[in-house]
Amino acid sequence: MFIGPVFTREAVVAPRRSRHYIMRTVYAVSLMLLICTSWMILTKTQQIKNVGDMARFGTVLFQILAPLQLALILFLSAIQAASNIAIEKDRQTLILLLMSRLTNSELVLGKLMASLLNIGVMLIASLPIFMLVVLFGGTSFEQVGWTFAVTGVTAMAAGSLGAMIALWREKTFQTLALVAMCIVFWLGLWETVGLSGVEIFGIAGAEIAAATSPIRAIIAASHPTVSSTWPQSVAPFLCVGSALTCVLCGLAIIKVRRWNPSRDIRSGQQDSETLDQGIDMFTGEVVLGAKTGDSTAAAIAGRVVAETEKLRTGHVDDRARSANQKSRRVWDNPVLWRETRTWAYGKKILFIRFAYWLLAACVCFAVYSMVSSGAATRVTAEAGVTIPIAAQPLAPFVLVSIVMVNALAVTSITTERDGRALDLLMVTDISPKEFLFGKLGGVLFIASDMILLPISICAYLWFSEVLSGENFLYLCVGLLVLYIFVAMLGIHSGMSYNGSRQAIGVSLGTVFFLFLGVVTVMFMMVSFTGNFEAQLTPFLACIVGGAIGLYVALGWNTPSPALVLACATLPIAMFYSITSLLIGNFLAVLLVVCFTYGFATTAMMIPRLSEFLVSTGRSKAEADV
Repeated sequence: MFIGPVFTREAVVAPRRSRHYIMRTVYAVSLMLLICTSWMILTKTQQIKNVGDMARFGTVLFQILAPLQLALILFLSAIQAASNIAIEKDRQTLILLLMSRLTNSELVLGKLMASLLNIGVMLIASLPIFMLVVLFGGTSFEQVGWTFAVTGVTAMAAGSLGAMIALWREKTFQTLALVAMCIVFWLGLWETVGLSGVEIFGIAGAEIAAATSPIRAIIAASHPTVSSTWPQSVAPFLCVGSALTCVLCGLAIIKVRRWNPSRDIRSGQQDSETLDQGIDMFTGEVVLGAKTGDSTAAAIAGRVVAETEKLRTGHVDDRARSANQKSRRVWDNPVLWRETRTWAYGKKILFIRFAYWLLAACVCFAVYSMVSSGAATRVTAEAGVTIPIAAQPLAPFVLVSIVMVNALAVTSITTERDGRALDLLMVTDISPKEFLFGKLGGVLFIASDMILLPISICAYLWFSEVLSGENFLYLCVGLLVLYIFVAMLGIHSGMSYNGSRQAIGVSLGTVFFLFLGVVTVMFMMVSFTGNFEAQLTPFLACIVGGAIGLYVALGWNTPSPALVLACATLPIAMFYSITSLLIGNFLAVLLVVCFTYGFATTAMMIPRLSEFLVSTGRSKAEADV
């Protein structure tokens, strides 16, 4: 095929995997469950008297499903493309592709399209379901077509962003963190431009936001008037998204062999080549391949000969060496010492911190502007929601920090396993307790600014009297509990799955399910207003399905009664917490979050304290036997 052998192989091999069918089946079934749940809510809370009621139901349902699919595809496309290439780097297999006859375009486009293959299959599987929504009325096939066009272009742009960053950066965490921040910055920047009302080169900010923001594009594409307004509302975004995809792919194609392999690997290869070609390994003399006037080669030859003569003067047991530098004292927990006192995640993590601080500065400026203008004390009045407007820029920032802490935790395990470092722990005297608390403490230490900056912004809101002291205390305690939970979730997922791609997907997918999934359910409840008792029964199916999915993801490899109970209570706790938040019962939210997530953290932690479980290498050893 024109894309190259990388995509051709993935297209041939993917249908042989059961995951290829499970993903699209689960996605299609989930959409059908959402439709059925919405229908049950409508029939139990309202009376359907005519065709107009059915049409209104179809319109509201389509406007819920379209943004939900966009958010899911946006996240999956970027993370899938980024993690696939980052894991290739961790396993040192990307170098093999660079050594082959693959051209830059075949390599970049092949990896990109191979990563988006499952995403495309999911979209194709969901297309008939969206067509069924048209049968309710209030929605046209043109809306479906424009919605899928916006979603497809967004998937290509997000996947290109993830692939470009993965080829540029070296570590998996750096890649995932940058991808998450770039997506949030992309969405937040243009939404700010659209709401500010500024004009750039004579173009209104709302028009610029409509052409660059996928959120506004999907809302316009799902609107019933899209058949007449698409040249102004949808077409500009399709052009901008396609151009952004071409720019990102072009940059990756041009730079792929300059970025890879990294400078560290190149310098090591150059030193090895100089030593092998310039010095005879037996005599220490300069060979013909080296220049006779090369002072570096001569100096190395002199040191080798001197060392050889020194070894000949005495027995090898009489050898003594003196340290040139003062050695550092290692703590009783060497894992924690390595995580906190060395550059275990590379020095380039400073770049990630700089980008995060830049994003935090933008959020601080937005919050400061709201506080100065008095808008921060306003609340939205729709459906009884009493959350201050200041939470609009703060909530995505908190979600990004939670995702970054989770990504740091899971990659701290997967990176070491891909580098065969975890296998060495099996022959040391490091206990499971030292390893677990060392990793957990190291993750929280490295991510300290990702934890403290959101709390600092909340402290500013408290200082500005937007938040009361009681609510500020509730918010800080709840955030700390969530950060510890997602850190432990990442470590648990990394140790539960032998495949790095699967571990990263399960860990980040669980975080997004607990937040995005429950928020979607609550949005459905707000859209189809009615009696809460009548709405609760349909939502029990979603809650039970979510609990089963959580258990399959978290407790299937390490089953325990505690994990079963934790997976069963987490969706219910999130449902109750968001409901209590909407009605202003903040103390109930704190108590439920602390108890439920604290119990889930303990349930994942206790089995890891007893022994090193399968993912550290035991399953491979048993399989070899």
